[in-house]
Amino acid sequence: MTEEIDAIGLICPLPVLRLRKRMKPLPAGSRVRLLASDPAAVIDVPHFCAEAGHHLLEQSQDGDTLIFVIEKSA
Repeated sequence: MTEEIDAIGLICPLPVLRLRKRMKPLPAGSRVRLLASDPAAVIDVPHFCAEAGHHLLEQSQDGDTLIFVIEKSA
């Protein structure tokens, strides 16, 4: 099951802060889909995943919306 976070309209660092807060209680292997419009998310989300050890499974764009799929690590 994939949870979704709508961070459209939020600016740095709020999309990553919402992602971190939502992922914290989830069990390993859970997936979160983050929607963001802040161009800085292209840098911030992969950096957060690398630092936290999570897996960035997908990164795409639909118009002005950036879409990230992250899987929580153990």
